[in-house]
Amino acid sequence: MNYRHAYHAGNFADVMKHAALTLVIEHLKQKEKPFFLLDTHAGTGLTDLGGEEARKTGEFQDGIARILADPNPHPALAPYLATLARLGCMGPAPMSYPGSPLIARELSRPGDRLAFCELHPDDAGALKILFRRDGQASVHEMNGYTALKSMLPPKERRGLVLIDPPFEARDEFDTVLASLADATARWATGTYLIWYPVKDPSVSGAFLDELERNGPAKTLMAELYIRAVDAAQLSGCGLVIVNPPWTLKDTLADLYGWLADRLAQGPGARARVEWLRP
Repeated sequence: MNYRHAYHAGNFADVMKHAALTLVIEHLKQKEKPFFLLDTHAGTGLTDLGGEEARKTGEFQDGIARILADPNPHPALAPYLATLARLGCMGPAPMSYPGSPLIARELSRPGDRLAFCELHPDDAGALKILFRRDGQASVHEMNGYTALKSMLPPKERRGLVLIDPPFEARDEFDTVLASLADATARWATGTYLIWYPVKDPSVSGAFLDELERNGPAKTLMAELYIRAVDAAQLSGCGLVIVNPPWTLKDTLADLYGWLADRLAQGPGARARVEWLRP
């Protein structure tokens, strides 16, 4: 699967992922001590929804555009939607959509530290321009899996790692498993968010089964489907969350059920949130 961010900016998967990312960062901010955030596959940081890539798919129309048109958004979306509003990305219709780096930066406080990694040279270049005068955010044109080895554990000793690969390689799930095992051995107390697509449930299911057998303790999974599984198209996606905030499971179960109803594109839309390793 090829999942380059610009083609899918603002779609249902972005809404699902960024809503959770926002909730976790807000939880980290409840303590005064600074945190470290590492985004291993950061993308460009900001996508013009009128640009060639976003217009080619138009996926934001069935994602963030639907949420903005809803007169009564779910309460758990409040910090996410407030962040989009502060970034000035949303008018009467969405004109641009921020990626995880810009969302994380907007939510961070003085003293928090952020590192964004992107291997694609064009995307890394766009990120460097976006954060060129930012003393708290560093951009690295490098393999994000390498960054897990070189940047963990952080000096802050608390924080978040977002692993959001494009899933272009056939062995991406295996790479994620190996990288997560190594990262949690280095930094067991960090929170990890791992996004994954669901096209062939046997593939993503094997990934979850391995985490259930051998993954780190306190591992939560959450999935959102906008239709019944169809191998010809992306029908759902998931998050694996290691060391989640203690209230996150119930919050996501309610939120993702709401999103499944609002973002459905066919029969079979649903959500599930379960502990893999309580």
